[in-house]
Amino acid sequence: MRCYVDTSVWRDYFEERGDRIKPLGEFGFQFLKKCRQNKDTIIVSDIIISELEGGLPKESVQIIISEFSDLIIRVNHTEKQFREAAKMAREPRHNIPLADALHAIIARDEGAVLVTRDGHFREIGFIEVCAPEELL
Repeated sequence: MRCYVDTSVWRDYFEERGDRIKPLGEFGFQFLKKCRQNKDTIIVSDIIISELEGGLPKESVQIIISEFSDLIIRVNHTEKQFREAAKMAREPRHNIPLADALHAIIARDEGAVLVTRDGHFREIGFIEVCAPEELL
């Protein structure tokens, strides 16, 4: 399986976050553990790296990437993808931030399931979207 793992899932895992009810960090850990067992591919875009570096120390981001380097394929978004995402973000029916539109388009183009906690991705319609625990 190919998975595009959204920033929120990486942060849940690394920061061992929870939401008062669910152990989000543990779900992230179990999901990534299963990816390793299945030798799944994890797509990490330049946008994911940028978002992680905006919320975590750069050294922490490098730890995350190196820990899963055997599974990760790094990709950079294209100008065409950016233009499509910008157009999508402007459409009221999507109600999605530009970066999230770009995540969805990259996941689609990479043939990956978008693994995320953000519910607005489910309304896009052109990609498969799952929370980490849905893939356990």
